[in-house]
Amino acid sequence: MNHDFPFFGKFPLSDYIDDGLDWLTDTFSGLTRAISNVLGDGVDGVVMLLSFPPPWLVILAFAGIAWLAAGRRVAIGTAAGLLFLWNLQLWQATIETLTLVLFATAVAVAIALPIGILGGLSERFHRATMPVLDFMQTMPAFVYLIPAIPFFGLGQVSAMFATVIFSMPPAIRLTILGIRQVPRELVEAADAFGASRRQKLFKVQLPLAVPTIMAGINQTIMLALSMVVIAAMIGAGGLGGEVWRAIQRLQPGNGFEAGIAIVILAMILDRVTQRIGRKRGS
Repeated sequence: MNHDFPFFGKFPLSDYIDDGLDWLTDTFSGLTRAISNVLGDGVDGVVMLLSFPPPWLVILAFAGIAWLAAGRRVAIGTAAGLLFLWNLQLWQATIETLTLVLFATAVAVAIALPIGILGGLSERFHRATMPVLDFMQTMPAFVYLIPAIPFFGLGQVSAMFATVIFSMPPAIRLTILGIRQVPRELVEAADAFGASRRQKLFKVQLPLAVPTIMAGINQTIMLALSMVVIAAMIGAGGLGGEVWRAIQRLQPGNGFEAGIAIVILAMILDRVTQRIGRKRGS
């Protein structure tokens, strides 16, 4: 049976996309190569820095950071979780995944916060941003791997690029929401005292929006972690690489070990960022 469209030929959407990617790759090859070198060296440097000391010392440092940021219970959970990952002989993979997630989150937040602030202050920009965010969150995660490879090649930087694009929308949305939820009376009171737009933003709107913004950062971290297995398909390594290797070799036990390790890492980062958000909001 013929299923071709009866009136005219196929719209050459794939050809247009290929031509656009080729043009972007050729035009910005120098920039993407520079970004790849800087981010790649940064990731490798942090991984080497965290791999050099004995694991128990790194675990103690992370538990101390968790204690200061989120309290004693979270610090104990952090230490116990990381000790378990060390026992599973997944320490190096955990360090690689943690570094990739933190780098991707930092880049995503650095891009998302200015966009979210503009969307929170400008109704026109907010309306223009929402369809783009809907598109980004609806697009299957695997598709983000396609433009990453021609721009940055195989490896951690491509994985980071795909992870940033995939995980950025919640931070933008919740930054917009946090600023727009600031009570109008407080904004009007700031206007009455003669506050400039900058003073109003940094002394009234952003401080009150911090809990919501932190919730967006939390969601960004969780989405970045959910991307690690997919990113392993283009050479990300880490815990996602362990899962991918177990799938290829039909080793379900090793795959579940690495999957549980990702869950433990997600729980640690989730609890720490949640507590930070609550402290800032109180």
